[in-house]
Amino acid sequence: MNLHSLPDAQTVQSVHHWTDSLFSFRVTRPTSLRFRSGEFVMIGLPNDDGKPILRAYSIASPSWDEELEFYSIKVPDGPLTSRLQKIQSGDQIILKTKPVGTLVLDALVPGKRLWMICTGTGIAPFASILRDPGTYEQFDQIVVAHTCRTNAELEYGQGIIEELPSDPLIGEIVQDKILYYPTTTREPSDNMGRISDHIRDNSVFDKLGLKGWDPEIDRVMICGNLALNKDIMALCEEAGLSEGANSKPAEYVVEKAFVD
Repeated sequence: MNLHSLPDAQTVQSVHHWTDSLFSFRVTRPTSLRFRSGEFVMIGLPNDDGKPILRAYSIASPSWDEELEFYSIKVPDGPLTSRLQKIQSGDQIILKTKPVGTLVLDALVPGKRLWMICTGTGIAPFASILRDPGTYEQFDQIVVAHTCRTNAELEYGQGIIEELPSDPLIGEIVQDKILYYPTTTREPSDNMGRISDHIRDNSVFDKLGLKGWDPEIDRVMICGNLALNKDIMALCEEAGLSEGANSKPAEYVVEKAFVD
């Protein structure tokens, strides 16, 4: 896939297939690209007619990284992912250099504890935020709650979290600030079920030794499928948390951009 004639072309540096349905890849970073951890950009490939197929993808790498990392599902008949899952090192993809998104720390008012709640590839923006030094300057504690169908689908996120203490930039400040709460819905694990149910019945708070959400302390970021987004948003509202945005920061934010 040689797109050298396109001004938005970037070169694939590496590809890792995690499962039959999930893969990550790293590409060159345009020198002009500046983004806040948690934002997304449009990436894609040309179709058979040469017209670009573009979708929103959260940047999984931190804002200081020299390359850009993305984490994607594989959809056999997906307009983009059916092609994207076949990329290899040296191939080219289209990348638009206008980052946007609400899943950024700027859209939250100050707090003490940050919750990152996600399903599937929704862990991607948090992979960026977790490796940003600013996250640990603003919050005393970070809770990562990731729901997937199987244990294998949790591996990408687990790897990110396990590597944080040895990260040369933030390892010393991470300390014991991270609490990780993975759940599975189709395969046995220590925490079976959807994270929304675990919040509703307080089991996540009990297992982590925490109290329920407090608008004075807790801030929540949500990135998942539509059902999860709606469930967690409702739970946030019930707890007295209000939805924030770049223009009006508040106690929780949700990302509403999806890949195919």
